Amino acid sequence: MGLHRPRHGSLQFWPRKRARKELPSVNWRPLERKTVGSKGILGMIGYKAGMISVLVKDNTLHSQTKGKQIVIPATIIECPKIKILGIRFYKAGKTAIDILADDIDKELKKIVKIPKAAGKGKLEGIKTENYDNIRLLVYTLPKKVEFKTSNIAEVGLEGNLNEKLNFAKSILGKEISIKDIFEKGKLVDIHSVTKGKGFTGPVKRFGLHLKAHKSEKGVRRPGSLGPWHPARVTWRAPLAGQMGYFTRVHYNNKILEIDSAEKIAHITLDNFGKIKNDYLIVKGSVGGPAKRAIFMVYAARPTKHTSKEAFEIVKIQ
Repeated sequence: MGLHRPRHGSLQFWPRKRARKELPSVNWRPLERKTVGSKGILGMIGYKAGMISVLVKDNTLHSQTKGKQIVIPATIIECPKIKILGIRFYKAGKTAIDILADDIDKELKKIVKIPKAAGKGKLEGIKTENYDNIRLLVYTLPKKVEFKTSNIAEVGLEGNLNEKLNFAKSILGKEISIKDIFEKGKLVDIHSVTKGKGFTGPVKRFGLHLKAHKSEKGVRRPGSLGPWHPARVTWRAPLAGQMGYFTRVHYNNKILEIDSAEKIAHITLDNFGKIKNDYLIVKGSVGGPAKRAIFMVYAARPTKHTSKEAFEIVKIQ
C-alpha cells in the first residue's frame, strides 16, 4: 500500500497575500439568522496576551481523564471595555444611516477618522419597518490599552429588529465589558490575522519535500511547474510568495475562565507584560503574535464534543 500524504497548503485560502487590515471583518449574517444564546451582542474585540499552561480538573463526561488533574495549553486574551459608538441601519443590504452617540472620546477623534454623524439626534423617530437590519458600531478605549490605538468595528446583534433597536438604544454611548457578552464554558470563534513571516519559498509555504541533493535547478523547489502546453504556470503550482499575515478563523475555542486582572496579577507575559483589564482564557492557541487585536464571536457551528468539555481551573502556571 502506497504512502498516503495529502497535499500541503489548502487551495481554499486564495489568494495568499497580506491581510488588508489588522482587525478582520466578521460575517455576522450566519449568526443573526439563528439563536446562539447571547446577551444581545454577538462579539467582542480583545488583544492576545500570550500562551500559558493551565492545571485543570477534567469533569468531562466519558473522558479517559475524568476526575483527574491534567495540564492543557491555553491563551490569555486581554479584553478592555469597548464603547458603543453608534447604531447602523441597513436597507437592501447597504448602509442606510449611522446614528452616533453624543459623548465620543476626544482621544478617539485624534487617532481615527470618525464616520459622519448622519441622523444624529433622530433615534426616536426611527421605525424598524423601514430597515432590514441593525448592527452596532463599537470602539476600544485608547486610554485602557496603552500599546494600541483605538479600533472601530461593526458588531452584530441577536433577535428581531425591534429587540435589536431597543437593546441598541439602551447601551448607546455606554461601556461594555467582556462579562456582559460571554460566559465561562461557552464556545467562541476567533477571527484574527496570523503572524507575518514575509517572503518564503515553496518548501515552507506549501510543505514540499526536499529533492535529492544533486537535483538540477535547485533542491528547495518543485520538480515541475507544469506541462509544456498549456504554456503557462497555473495558480495551483506551489510557488514562493507571502507567508503569514493572513486572515484566519479558529472555530470552537472553549472559554476556560473570565475574570478581572487582579486574579493573575502575578503573571508577566513575554512581549506583553501584565494584564491590566478583564481577561479571557481559551483552551489551545490563537492566531497572531502578542498584542494583536482579535475578534471573539459566538460559535457559528459548535461541535457536540467540544461543547460537552468541562474543565475546572486549579492553577494557572
